[in-house]
Amino acid sequence: MDLYVIRRPSAWANLQELEAAGAKSARIGNEEMSDRVRWIRSYVVHEPDGRIGTFCIYEARDGESIREHAKRVGMPGEDFYRVAATVVVRADPAEAKAA
Repeated sequence: MDLYVIRRPSAWANLQELEAAGAKSARIGNEEMSDRVRWIRSYVVHEPDGRIGTFCIYEARDGESIREHAKRVGMPGEDFYRVAATVVVRADPAEAKAA
């Protein structure tokens, strides 16, 4: 499988919608398509229009697997790129824990 970055701009109105989509995405990936896609992580962003978007990192067999997974989940899946190389300068920072 190859590594892909998937851009899902302004796909959700709020974090609750994103959480529901994420649960469905994980279920479909893990139960129905485990031999074709693996969700690695997502970076959630605030879009200029006030909605929520993501940059998702997936392993996938091919672009068609990404499209099919997105279709089954009901989210955007046409804006993706195969990763040529990964450059890690630092590990992702840990989120601060609530006191």
